[in-house]
Amino acid sequence: MRIRAPSPSLFLQTLGLVVATLIAAEATTILVVMSLPPPPPDVYTVADVLQAVRHQGRTQTPDGRDLIAHLERRPPAPNTDGRRRLQFRATLASALDLPPASIVVAQPGPRIVALAASPSPQHPRFGPWMEGDDPILLGGFQVGVKQPDGEWLVVAPMSAFGIDPWQQRLLLVMAIAVLAVSPLAWWFSRRIAAPMTALAKGAERLGRDPSAPRLEIRGPAEVTAAVSAFNEMQERLRQYVEDRTNMVGAIAHDLRTPLTRMRFRIESAPEDVQAKLVSDIDQMEAMVSATLSFVRDASRPRERVKLEITSLVETIMDEAAETGADSAAEVSDRVVVDGDPVALRRLITNLVDNALKFGSSARGRVFTENGMAVVEIEDNGPGIAEDQIERAFEPFHRLETSRSRDTGGIGLGLAVVRAIARGHGGDVQLKPRKEGGLRAQVRLPLSLSVGRQTG
Repeated sequence: MRIRAPSPSLFLQTLGLVVATLIAAEATTILVVMSLPPPPPDVYTVADVLQAVRHQGRTQTPDGRDLIAHLERRPPAPNTDGRRRLQFRATLASALDLPPASIVVAQPGPRIVALAASPSPQHPRFGPWMEGDDPILLGGFQVGVKQPDGEWLVVAPMSAFGIDPWQQRLLLVMAIAVLAVSPLAWWFSRRIAAPMTALAKGAERLGRDPSAPRLEIRGPAEVTAAVSAFNEMQERLRQYVEDRTNMVGAIAHDLRTPLTRMRFRIESAPEDVQAKLVSDIDQMEAMVSATLSFVRDASRPRERVKLEITSLVETIMDEAAETGADSAAEVSDRVVVDGDPVALRRLITNLVDNALKFGSSARGRVFTENGMAVVEIEDNGPGIAEDQIERAFEPFHRLETSRSRDTGGIGLGLAVVRAIARGHGGDVQLKPRKEGGLRAQVRLPLSLSVGRQTG
């Protein structure tokens, strides 16, 4: 385990990411906007407005922009008439042969400017007001012309659908800013998320292998604190399990001495009593031997390897069939897990032995489901009542009520199966079959290098 100098806190790194992203986005936007030409204004001449008034409907300017003329009861609210606005009113009134008072010009601000004689509307020359210049309107406006019946014919630019060229340029600027900032944001985000990802992988690895190495402490202060607490928890759990295992092993080992003394002492007991006592002592010694074997296997470190669980099930089923048992494995896909070959062999062997002990046949199959390898062993025995399923996993608990080891066993088989399955990050369940009998289902994580499969 290596300990690196702590990085800045997660809060500071996140704040730095936000600030750096904003600065980079703003700088990119300013740089691109400063390099682009300003959008040309929408220019409307007196001739454009005069054409709309005369046609009283939708018209187009020479450069393709739409004007609309419609009747209203009231005139638009006029702006204060300056010199240029008065000139525009006078020019339009003269063309319509109306008094200037019959013309109202409304704009959002002083938008009327001078236009030199006969320039192109797309490239007007704006400058100081000169006598002889024709006034124009820029952008949005409303021009009201009083009609003989007292209503007002209002001319205004028609709202256009779509995106103008200058808006397209602005969207392009935003897209460039996003593209420029994305690598920086990706790098920052990956740097911040990497320690949390490592912590999550460490937790998953601990579920698969309780003896997994401790995590490397690195990253922001908050993450290093979490990793340190995780490592301490892992060590305490490992020590707790080891102490419990050693204690059970010591007790089982110490029981052998009084059992041996009892075996010598019962030789003087009556023959009818002696047979029963010998049977009880034999059973206790078998339990002690099974316990010591379990403790020895649990405490001995083994390296996890990639194991094709399908072949292991088929091999164990074939070995049982060679002894005359009715056992077979269905043809299954090849499924690979990371596990201890000796422990997993014992797990499957215990399940097959139980199936043959309590039933007359054993059937096995392997498949994948939701990213887990699933091993199922079925029998045609009497099954287990729903309220007794959980108790079946208790050490030395035997559902068979007789005292015979030939039928009831020691009572450690399923306890060992559950311990091995959970030690590999999985679990085991017993499910009654509708056809009768019992189905033992073991779920184990798939090998990480193989990938997730669904079945």
